[in-house]
Amino acid sequence: MNDVAINQPEVLSAVTAVFWQYERAFLGNDTDTLNHLFWNNQLTVRFGIAEIQYGAEAIYRWRENWLPSFSLARSLRNLVIKTFGDAFATADVEFLRDNEPVGRQSQVWVRFPQGWRVVSAHVSMLETQVV
Repeated sequence: MNDVAINQPEVLSAVTAVFWQYERAFLGNDTDTLNHLFWNNQLTVRFGIAEIQYGAEAIYRWRENWLPSFSLARSLRNLVIKTFGDAFATADVEFLRDNEPVGRQSQVWVRFPQGWRVVSAHVSMLETQVV
């Protein structure tokens, strides 16, 4: 593992850009872009705050039927993006909304011929902050 280049500037820049593309799409509830950024495969997994999807089709169906009952606006903190080589990355971030506990989001990104895609995602809320 010592031979894997970590956080090469051009790779880190590309993953950071696609992470922010995802964030803008999320805030705008742009389901087409969100679906596009997930790997279209039955092995893709998304664990949401109150739901679980196995496979891209389940993720796409959930997104198409989900109607947010709250403002999607949020602020992010402690964003950590790590790249390994030129085709694998993770993004971990905390998010904050008014009067809600701290949220956490983790994404695993892989670069395919068609571009960077989320292959696994996890979103959860932290009721009590532990340091």
